[in-house]
Amino acid sequence: MSITLGTIALPTDLHWSDEFDWSPVAQETEYTLAGALAIETGVMQAGRPITLEGGEDRAWATRATVLLLQAAAALPGETMTLTLNDARTFTVAFRHSDGAPVEARPIVPFNTPAAGDWYAITLRLMEV
Repeated sequence: MSITLGTIALPTDLHWSDEFDWSPVAQETEYTLAGALAIETGVMQAGRPITLEGGEDRAWATRATVLLLQAAAALPGETMTLTLNDARTFTVAFRHSDGAPVEARPIVPFNTPAAGDWYAITLRLMEV
């Protein structure tokens, strides 16, 4: 089993932290001048957030992988295929609207980090 984002191999133990925090149903309510409740409901066709998180004790990526992810996130409008451990696939883009799309914290900070140094990562993506 593996997790990939396009051609970038990701740590296999990344956790999809907001998998069940999203609903495809959009709803707006408003009261009319007569006091009745008007409800508009529809199905969202895209935009599901997919946040993949590692931690200090799991899901580490090398600095080389972090640099690849940052380069991919810097391409406006770029879409990629995310493949999860269970073979589910999603067409995604990096989510720039609520924090850095790629967050990386060194496991052991070095003054001159090397390509093989380990980082705990968080990826903020959205289904498109």
